[in-house]
Amino acid sequence: MPSVHSKEFPWQSDSDRNRRDHVVEVAKLMMSAAHTAPITGGVDHLETELIWGDKELNELAEKMDELSYLPENKRTDEMFRTEAQMMRESDCVLTLGSFRARNMPFDANCGMCGGAPGCSFVYSRRRTAAGQIDPSDKSLCKTSIDGPLCQMYVHNLGYGVGSALWAARTLLVDARPFMTVGVAASKLGYCKNSAFVVGLGVTATSKNPYVDVPYNYHLVNMRKIVESVHQAFIIPRQFGVDYRLIPQKKQAKTAMAPEIAMQVGKSKGAGSKKG
Repeated sequence: MPSVHSKEFPWQSDSDRNRRDHVVEVAKLMMSAAHTAPITGGVDHLETELIWGDKELNELAEKMDELSYLPENKRTDEMFRTEAQMMRESDCVLTLGSFRARNMPFDANCGMCGGAPGCSFVYSRRRTAAGQIDPSDKSLCKTSIDGPLCQMYVHNLGYGVGSALWAARTLLVDARPFMTVGVAASKLGYCKNSAFVVGLGVTATSKNPYVDVPYNYHLVNMRKIVESVHQAFIIPRQFGVDYRLIPQKKQAKTAMAPEIAMQVGKSKGAGSKKG
């Protein structure tokens, strides 16, 4: 009878892959939940992209490690490295971006961006033509996130993230949003039309990898410990006695065995003659 077996360890075993596949299906439903979140004005602005697979998640984590050493990320360097390890332990990553926040302000004269009324705070920091922002010009970007952004759409993105997290909670998987993951994913080309991207780590394991995280987690984590134990066990084996080399006490007993057998045989033969 066909069956599906799910087990967390060993990593990347058939049972573990089955478990990860279940999480990917949940993440796809989270994408739908994000797209149905409330939107100001009813104008779509959201794009989502799902990342899974050991190679892809490692690539994302390595990009986060790389970003942690850039001068502009000096104040968040530890955050990038720690959360990179969390992504290595995730089953998949859901990225959400707003493709209108940078290039198409809501033009509501709301002042939510903190600048002058009339959305001039956004327009004055972009190359424009015919009253439209030129999305091809990224020469003015000096930070990890290419701001300023229209806060109306950023708020809408927050509704999408909240809706996706609600779906994760309802479907009983662990999920958490990360700014650092979104920055790295954007650099790798995920949600490529968006200047502002949020990454959601998604997993279904016995221990939630996104909480109870110690300092220097990129150095002190379960995978590092397993590798250290592996090394500590393998290396001493090469200096120990091979199982084929019989210990001296066993050798003595083995050498005496034929003599004892001969004596027993002689005694039995003498007894039969007497009988």
